[in-house]
Amino acid sequence: MTRQILLDPMLPLWLIAALASVALLACLLAALRGLPGWWLRALGVVTLAVALLNPSLQTEEREPLTDILLIAVDDSASQDLSDRAAQTEAALQDLLTEAETEGLDTRVARVPDGDGDSGTLVMGALSELMAEVPRDRIAGAVVISDGRVHDAAQAPDLPAPLHLLKTGRADDWDRRLIVSNAPSFAILDEEFTITLRIEDQGDVPASAGTQAEIILAIDGGQPRGYVMPVGEDIQLPVTLPHGGLNVIEFRVPEAEDELTDRNNAAVVQINGVRDRLRVLLVSGEPHTGQRTWRNLLKADAAVDLVHFTILRPPGKQDGVPVTELSLIAFPTRELFSEKIDEFDLIIFDRYQRRGILPSIYLDNVRDYVEQGGALLVAAGPDFASADSIFRSPLAPILPAAPTAIVREEGFLPAVSELGEKHPVTEGLPRGFGLDGAPWGRWFRQVQVDALPDTQSVMTGLDGEPLLVLDRVKSGRVALLGSDHVWMWDRGFEGGGPQAELLRRLAHWLMQEPELEEEALVASALGQEITVTRRTLGDAPGAVTVTAPDGSETELDLAEEAPGRFVGRLVGPEQGLYRLQEGVRTAVIGLGPAAPREFVQTIATDEVLRTAIDARQGGAVTVEEGTPDLRAVREGRRASGRGWLGFTPRGAYLTADVRIMSLVPAWLFLMLAAGFATWAWLREGRD
Repeated sequence: MTRQILLDPMLPLWLIAALASVALLACLLAALRGLPGWWLRALGVVTLAVALLNPSLQTEEREPLTDILLIAVDDSASQDLSDRAAQTEAALQDLLTEAETEGLDTRVARVPDGDGDSGTLVMGALSELMAEVPRDRIAGAVVISDGRVHDAAQAPDLPAPLHLLKTGRADDWDRRLIVSNAPSFAILDEEFTITLRIEDQGDVPASAGTQAEIILAIDGGQPRGYVMPVGEDIQLPVTLPHGGLNVIEFRVPEAEDELTDRNNAAVVQINGVRDRLRVLLVSGEPHTGQRTWRNLLKADAAVDLVHFTILRPPGKQDGVPVTELSLIAFPTRELFSEKIDEFDLIIFDRYQRRGILPSIYLDNVRDYVEQGGALLVAAGPDFASADSIFRSPLAPILPAAPTAIVREEGFLPAVSELGEKHPVTEGLPRGFGLDGAPWGRWFRQVQVDALPDTQSVMTGLDGEPLLVLDRVKSGRVALLGSDHVWMWDRGFEGGGPQAELLRRLAHWLMQEPELEEEALVASALGQEITVTRRTLGDAPGAVTVTAPDGSETELDLAEEAPGRFVGRLVGPEQGLYRLQEGVRTAVIGLGPAAPREFVQTIATDEVLRTAIDARQGGAVTVEEGTPDLRAVREGRRASGRGWLGFTPRGAYLTADVRIMSLVPAWLFLMLAAGFATWAWLREGRD
């Protein structure tokens, strides 16, 4: 039970104060004039002022409320390392028992990994706990964690001490890989550097050594190993093998007794771009379709085109020596001997042997292709003639042999059954032609016989091969058995997708990975992984997906288009996923290869030190035992050896309130009148 005096003024306080001041001033003047009743008049004024203030006595019946201890338990991924999870549960049970002994209520929040890669958001959980209970009942807050909190700067304004029960062991150590500098794109065939660092943290044993091996693999390919010093930045030279997206994986083998290998890997995705695409176009004679090739190649500002055209028609014999047909000497020796390896693509457009290019130059072209180069032959009537380049040193690498027949009649180019699966021709845009035809017609086709183990992806008259592709050792060759692709460019009968077809064909010849016919590709949107298997063969088997924690999942693929099989799954966590189907492998990263929880893994109290000190709290290692709880006065240091403090709040619930006037109004009136009468009588006698 508590009592207190309350005032309920009958008039505004300022008015009461003003009236009382005037009356007391009059009493003061009376005293100065020597009137004997001045003090009685002053008592009367005071009595009236007190009456106007209307004092009353309030009596409350109070029921005391228990204080509350807030507990935030870190259940993030880093708490699963070593025996931290067991430490956490044991510390929580001991703390709950100790709180019950001290008469404290508890509110517990379990804090999992934050959404995305936001890490451990303990302070957000504490703020939510504070919003659920009255502020004047909070006696303290305890965080059970390894101390790797990622929202420490957002600590709530606690009215009581904040403490940390730190999990982990004093002898914990960990090794991690850091990629501090990597470009987002790089030029093909040009060396660039990536800055790497291997860093050891915690109580590093002597057996860890001062050097470590790092393994590099591109697109899940053959790994290469390097030895690096620990604790130093290293510039690692890298050259991209192909254009488009290159996924480079770095990995450090797990060391003995380190906490985790989740931060021993890093993934860098770099787009490979060609500085300048160098193309050599050799035209055997001027013709209508020549402009199509030139326009296509010159439309791209990144293409350096060298166009070699033989101007004298085959039937013209005017006695002028071949060496004197050009105003300036064309550098055939330089192009076909010294610098042939600098070209990304060579195109022979209606070329036939005339003695201008010696056989040794054509030998060089064949060697160029076998060593990884790209050759496209756009055949016209020349390919069926006696001077065909099939009857030259190029014959061993060409994918089809001419039959010496040239068919000149209208036909509609079509994609073969194999071509429906091949990335060069699959899904080519339709709807160009007239009367429902997909494309416009061509009017000339060189009859060829496709050689074994080649790929006929387009057909013409009577289903005969029109576009034939082949791989020759490390290089690639394509043969287009017609010189009428220009009719699509001119829009004849609606035209066709000549630009898309020739673009795909050139990119396939230059071995761009997105046009590989046998490929395992993965892409990610958020946490969803889309796995695509392209193949020209039968349906592939299931894809084995290895998650960052080492668990494996079998993913079945469904055919979405001819030769394209797709499967989707949601990755349960962020990190590096490895995919394998038969001998084909791929890698894909969801978020960083090492999520935020595994960037720093050694337990520490430094992250929360500022928040703890600001609230007079302390940090205790669970390994040393769970501390006792003690009550401390507000503003005092709330931690010591083996104990943590809480501040009693003294909160209560008011059960009953009674208010009683101290003196009745009539009594105040009689007292005031009595003092005034007494003063009058006394002054009257005097």
